[in-house]
Amino acid sequence: MERFKNGKQTIFWGDAIEALQKEIEDNSIDLIFVDPPYNIGKNFNGSQEKWSSSNEYLKWCYNWIDLCLSKLKPTGSFYVMTATQFMPYFDIYLQKKVEILSRIVWSYDSSAVQAKKHYGSLYEPILFCVKDKQNYTFNTDEILVEAKTGAKRKLIDYRKNPPQVYNSKKVPGNVWDIPRVRYRMPEYENHPTQKPILLLERIIKASSKENDVVLYPFSGTFTTSYVAKQLNRESIGIELQDEYVKIGLRRLQIADEFNGEKLEKEVRTFETAKQESYSRSQTLFGNEKQK
Repeated sequence: MERFKNGKQTIFWGDAIEALQKEIEDNSIDLIFVDPPYNIGKNFNGSQEKWSSSNEYLKWCYNWIDLCLSKLKPTGSFYVMTATQFMPYFDIYLQKKVEILSRIVWSYDSSAVQAKKHYGSLYEPILFCVKDKQNYTFNTDEILVEAKTGAKRKLIDYRKNPPQVYNSKKVPGNVWDIPRVRYRMPEYENHPTQKPILLLERIIKASSKENDVVLYPFSGTFTTSYVAKQLNRESIGIELQDEYVKIGLRRLQIADEFNGEKLEKEVRTFETAKQESYSRSQTLFGNEKQK
């Protein structure tokens, strides 16, 4: 287990369960967001995440769920994702341990063909849980969105005395229409299941305050830690794969190099084409000037 730290941002390079057991104090975390491997065969830097059976996968998940809950403060919040087929098991398991306040659907579109003989999956489920439903952080004013009835249609609510226009802002419902991270987006990193900044901004703004501690096991591209830093939160990220640790070190500005390798964002194919086109134009322009 190796630790990297810069100011309020910490990265543990190693196994998440081991880090939770040995490195994180009990009752010390304000907000935990977990986006674990889904057991659907994704390839993470050459390592395929597929357990021998669903029972083995769930047994592993219940282990880190229990560890996360032990690290959470009595006033803390816990957001957890998994594949649609496993979320019912998470839900039933967590009902016995915490209060599930919301069952969120992160909805997105896809230009690719999802399925041909059944309905393709265009959402991922998220559970929002707290230990104490009478005492937890939820910053309503930080996450308000447009209420279309009031903001655009200007309909009147005649049930009120005197009648008045419906509110133009509201707390988001439990269906979140947020685009997935695409290859050409500035925030894109080389990872098969990167979560968007907008998704984590809503969660962190809603369920934490400045200087709170946000824990992010299975960090991947470290989007949660990145957003936590922008919002002046302390973050703890845990990641096993060294290629993804390098992304975290760079995004959080913890280090400029890793094992002698300079940390730079990977140049995408369309950016390479632009650079080559620019270089050719500069060469042609230089030749013309010489004439």
